Amino acid sequence: MKDDDKKPTNKKGIGAANFMKHRRKGGLAPQDDGLDRSTPNTLASLTDAWQTRLEERNYSPRTLDMNRGALSQFLKWAQDRDLTDPKTITKPHLESFQRHLWRHQKKGSGQPLAVNTQRQRLGAIQRLFAHLCKSNHIPANPAADLDLPRQTPKQLPRGLSRQQTLDLLAIPDTRDPLGIRDRAILELLYTTGIRRAELARLDLADLDPADATLHIRQGKGGKSRLVPVGQTALEWIQKYQRETRPRLQLDLTEQALFLSGYGTRVTTGHLTDWMKKTLKKAGIEKPGACHLMRHSCATHMLENGADIRLIQQLLGHAKLDTTSGYTQVAITHLREVHARTHPGK
Repeated sequence: MKDDDKKPTNKKGIGAANFMKHRRKGGLAPQDDGLDRSTPNTLASLTDAWQTRLEERNYSPRTLDMNRGALSQFLKWAQDRDLTDPKTITKPHLESFQRHLWRHQKKGSGQPLAVNTQRQRLGAIQRLFAHLCKSNHIPANPAADLDLPRQTPKQLPRGLSRQQTLDLLAIPDTRDPLGIRDRAILELLYTTGIRRAELARLDLADLDPADATLHIRQGKGGKSRLVPVGQTALEWIQKYQRETRPRLQLDLTEQALFLSGYGTRVTTGHLTDWMKKTLKKAGIEKPGACHLMRHSCATHMLENGADIRLIQQLLGHAKLDTTSGYTQVAITHLREVHARTHPGK
């Protein structure tokens, strides 16, 4: 093996990116999942066909990935019990799988699946069998009357205080090129309240510096929106584009706005891990990661008098009820104002 092909053991960030310039692109071939696709009418084959149909109907990649992930465990469970023909699957079979989900423990932590995760996976099964029934692949829908576990009440969103936000923004070492990128990401998350997946999908053309706006393509639910970008965030992004991004870019055709140390588009998993480490460095012990900046953006704007419907538009919420949770969080600020101004103390 040539020296250039050896795996770098002490290179990180831009050093690793420079090393990767000498590597050829490639990756592992897709792994066989072992599911029975011997005929077009097996459960796995029909599931593949349904996924393709959803793709043809322009469902978002996020929805397709969620469906695929939600159904993978069920397909393996069914095959282990020789339930590869969907006509043989009954409601008791699905109720047995539901109990299997309830007993399932995550690898490593040993924690049970969250109720909402169980609901998501069972919901995907319901939609699959509804499709199979509608398309006459099965005579009746065994999932039609499946009772899903009760949804857990939504927790009120908890963001950072203003001081915690300032402490977090100050963590990246902006004397380092990657520190400039990290500061730009933090500033953008805070000024726009976008989701981590939305940030990871950003391309260079999505930012309009002249209008100080950001085009969010294919957000949650496949919806796009235009959001404003604050001046401070804009300045950090432009500094990153001038000083850091050219040093990270290995492929001149790569259009991603934010690049990893290997010259590729940043991933949601990387953003989560990085944010958790950054929060720890700032001495902030709160559950969550990138979403904390989203919550902070909404809460701080409400405290400063922003209209709830404008917050809804900024965050890309389909329903106002979702955004209304932030009005309850803002009660802390309301209490302070009440104590300071109400005559009946």
